[in-house]
Amino acid sequence: MITQLNVYDATMARFKMIFDHFEYVYVSFSGGKDSGLLLNMAIEYIRKYAPGRRLGVFHMDYEIQYRHTTEYVQRTWEQNSDILDIYHCCIPFKVSTCTSMYQDFWRPWDPKMKDLWVRELPRNAYTEKDFSFYTQGQRDYDFQFLFATWLRVKKNYSNVCCLVGIRTQESINRWRTIHSDNNYRHWQGCKWTREIDKQVYNAYPIYDWETEDVWAAYGKFGWDYNRLYDLYWKSGIPLARQRVASPFISEAISYLGVYRAIDPDTWGKMISRVNGVNFSGMYGNTTAMGWRSINCPPGKTWKEYMYFLLDTLPDEIRNNYLSKLEVSRRFWRTKGGVLADETIQKLRDAGVRFTVGKDTSYKTNKKPVMMEYIDDIDIPEFREIPSYKRMCICILKNDHACKYMGFAITKKEKEMRERVMKKYKALKNGRI
Repeated sequence: MITQLNVYDATMARFKMIFDHFEYVYVSFSGGKDSGLLLNMAIEYIRKYAPGRRLGVFHMDYEIQYRHTTEYVQRTWEQNSDILDIYHCCIPFKVSTCTSMYQDFWRPWDPKMKDLWVRELPRNAYTEKDFSFYTQGQRDYDFQFLFATWLRVKKNYSNVCCLVGIRTQESINRWRTIHSDNNYRHWQGCKWTREIDKQVYNAYPIYDWETEDVWAAYGKFGWDYNRLYDLYWKSGIPLARQRVASPFISEAISYLGVYRAIDPDTWGKMISRVNGVNFSGMYGNTTAMGWRSINCPPGKTWKEYMYFLLDTLPDEIRNNYLSKLEVSRRFWRTKGGVLADETIQKLRDAGVRFTVGKDTSYKTNKKPVMMEYIDDIDIPEFREIPSYKRMCICILKNDHACKYMGFAITKKEKEMRERVMKKYKALKNGRI
């Protein structure tokens, strides 16, 4: 008789595979509920089934975070100091921000802004001086990516596995991380793993958990957790929107103002630390920043409104949006976006002119559609269609990367990452 494991037992089985094979394992720990769950389970596994082993904990400290998060992280480390190796990283890498029209990134622990730091630099923290691969142009996700290789080389481990607490329920992008058919190299065919460098893997052992499973585990096993979530709940923030992350990314803007009530001391310091925080805190959940239903000014088209908004921006920021717009226009004219048959019929019903192609390089049953930008369209699939209203929403959200429109990492950013990787590999091999 075949029995199906519950998510807890399935994760423990995945842990056994990981700890049996990899010489060193560490957890990427943000202080949120998912990474906290993963860390608690890994600690429990070691204490029960792998005594004598040590567990690494990688924490990227963004300087500006809730006091409850800082306290939870410290409690967890102190309670398990006998088996944990702590990598507390306070690095001035670039971090995306959607609070400002005038800047698309900020730097935690920026030495030039030391007088305005929200907190003192933690004792025993790793700084940029500890990492040979760090560069001024580095983004936080690049640092996270390169840290794993640095750790394997620094400690001379034969192989390393980083445990990451993402769940497919959280977003379509996280679902794709696990289920994408792209030609990623997986460890022993396990789709919940991904090779990120030679003998270095990411593993996502709680990918199939749901939010209710996470909180049920905390309750059942009595694990400590970030008390910030209690305050989120009391503030009326739904479970699906309760996040512990950089407070200035797009997903966090609508609840940025909650900082003012939950952690007023931090709020008082952060409004002078990053441009646009106070405005975003007041209007982040309103039409002023592209949330809820926005309206075009009377007598203007969305295209005209877009150019009006662009004229209010500094040259560098305006040119960034115009570059994104041109890339998107060219894409829809030549390659086309893939749309479902139902969406294509809705375009026909709305009188939109377009051409349907036969073949697409994407692995999908949807069809490629070539078309020009339109002003607006009132259909549920609005975000999938190239329109000037969609571009206006990106500008109002301060979405400099245009994630709302589906943009991924740019060619320039890819080239920068490749240059960093080449430089680090040269360092690693002793050629520099």
